[in-house]
Amino acid sequence: MIQGSFGDRGELFFEIELLTADGLSLTVDALLDTGFTGFLAINLQDIDDLGWLLIDKEVLRTAQGENTFDLYAGKILFNHQEFSIPVHVGNELTEILLGSQWLLLFPLIVNFSEQVLRLG
Repeated sequence: MIQGSFGDRGELFFEIELLTADGLSLTVDALLDTGFTGFLAINLQDIDDLGWLLIDKEVLRTAQGENTFDLYAGKILFNHQEFSIPVHVGNELTEILLGSQWLLLFPLIVNFSEQVLRLG
């Protein structure tokens, strides 16, 4: 189970570990975005440090309309488990995003009044 934290405006953040192609672990805060239907999305400028391989392209509908994202083969450590997942990479992302695919694997518990946020 992953404990999360709330942002200043009620955002849902979870600490995850991105695993580089060299096996290094980079700890980052990721914003849960239930409107994003993938697993993970990151900005293009961050991909070089990870060494992940480009595998495809995909068009997604976003708040700005349809956009094309590069798909990379990524690895993350999430809930003490390693996952190999497709990662959407684009230029306009200001946060690392966790998408709604995680909700198919792990239950989400949110209670603002009790300051409880857990995934898994």
